Amino acid sequence: MELDTDNKTIASFLARWIVGLLFLMAGYWKVFELGASVHAQNFFVDGFNDHWIPVWLLWALGLTIPYLELLVGLLTCLGLRTKESLTIMGLLLIVTTYGHALQTPLFDIDGHTFTRLALIIFVLLAGWSKDKSTLDYWLKKRSD
Repeated sequence: MELDTDNKTIASFLARWIVGLLFLMAGYWKVFELGASVHAQNFFVDGFNDHWIPVWLLWALGLTIPYLELLVGLLTCLGLRTKESLTIMGLLLIVTTYGHALQTPLFDIDGHTFTRLALIIFVLLAGWSKDKSTLDYWLKKRSD
């Protein structure tokens, strides 16, 4: 049974906003409440000092990821550069999954990782490109 376009866009809208808010709020907390440098120190440098990853890369990732989460979360909510933002979200999940699995080889992704990945995949496969609540839709319509 095929969902009609209206149902696909409603479902996509809801999932897009939920995953967007999850990334936006995680980034907001890391940037404005915790602080990106504290995030980098606590979760990257201190957390992986006995692994193969060079300290400069840990600092680079730890400082960059909070801002990326904030940006792609906002862009996803707005529906601007949606495909690119969702792709970056997926790549961020790969990085965090690798980090967790490096620390705990049998890491269970049932928590926020799997939920976010499912939402990302759902939005990519649903009708977000026809969703009139996205800026992507209106920019494309304007250029046609």
